[in-house]
Amino acid sequence: MATLQAATTSTGAIVSDPQAVRELCESYCFGTLDWEVTEDGELTIWGYDDFEVYEARENGLPDYEGGIVTHEFLRELADHLEADEELDIQTAGFTKCRFPVLAKRYVVRDGEVLHANLSSPDPIDK
Repeated sequence: MATLQAATTSTGAIVSDPQAVRELCESYCFGTLDWEVTEDGELTIWGYDDFEVYEARENGLPDYEGGIVTHEFLRELADHLEADEELDIQTAGFTKCRFPVLAKRYVVRDGEVLHANLSSPDPIDK
């Protein structure tokens, strides 16, 4: 059986209301990823898994039937970042030597969420 080997890490970003962001993060499941909001209000996300977010059921387990809600979570989070703050979340991974490798990036800044991965190659200018 092939198992995904992935790592996720983020920059730290200062949030406007640390308690509200803790409650927001607690209402979602991040798989085996960890997150922290420090006393100074800095949010970070990290761990050995793909960055996929699910809603949490009442028992705290992920609601897989509801599907992946990563974009919804990040849009909600965007409203809580301090002005001029940026949260950059990156994931890289692989499943044995199979194609394609996993590489994706989310950047949350100025109230918007940006996403990048390896699926859209652009030509190199001469």
